[in-house]
Amino acid sequence: MVVERGYVLDYHKVMAAADFPILQAANTVVEAAYLTPRTLSRQTKELLFILSLTVMRAPLPQLRSHIRVALEIGLSPQEILEAIEIALPEAGVVAFQWGVGAWQDVVGIDPLRPTVDAYDDEGVRGAEG
Repeated sequence: MVVERGYVLDYHKVMAAADFPILQAANTVVEAAYLTPRTLSRQTKELLFILSLTVMRAPLPQLRSHIRVALEIGLSPQEILEAIEIALPEAGVVAFQWGVGAWQDVVGIDPLRPTVDAYDDEGVRGAEG
């Protein structure tokens, strides 16, 4: 499972230890819909996964793992960001921010800092420029 997906999540490890037959059954669905080559390319499926996980505000480790896989299979950071941006009109700014935060964690882009006095995410006021 790990080899085919390219990642492992904590719940995979828990279920492997606690109820392996259920993990296998769940993995069969994932294999059929996501891993088995069909009409959609693996890259397209990965972008759809990233978008849907963003909209659902899935656990950040899960979202980040799909962003990493997307990069490994040849998608650019910009392509991944554009998929996340689709969440904005459909799911709103909170879901969009969730996805952008996960994307930034993985790709490591340095955000621009304001040069005028403003509050930051921690409620601290001041210019950084």
